[in-house]
Amino acid sequence: MPKKTLESLELALRDYAMEFPEATETSPWGHRAIKVKGKTFVFLGGEKDTKELSLSVKLPSSRDVALDLPFAEPTGYGLGKSGWVTARFGKVTGVPLDLLKAWIRESYGAIAPKKLSATLR
Repeated sequence: MPKKTLESLELALRDYAMEFPEATETSPWGHRAIKVKGKTFVFLGGEKDTKELSLSVKLPSSRDVALDLPFAEPTGYGLGKSGWVTARFGKVTGVPLDLLKAWIRESYGAIAPKKLSATLR
């Protein structure tokens, strides 16, 4: 079994997000942005020159609970006011992959047109 790295976890999250209907990927500002119908539902990637996993998602239902976690904070650039949350990890240990996948799913449901998000139920 290959050793888990922050990069391999980022790729696993990217692959998961790309499974959603009509998901596409772009790389603005050097980060991965996974979009549906031109609207981003997840940003992936740490800051340049740092070894970190970073994920930003829109969480209309679980935002308050997410922000109680030690690795989560409101997303910068004013996005936090709109329900966006960023999670950052500097080590592979302690990355709650299943929780992050659930957040990606919630974010997709919040961003995708109703017709597409209805396919998730």
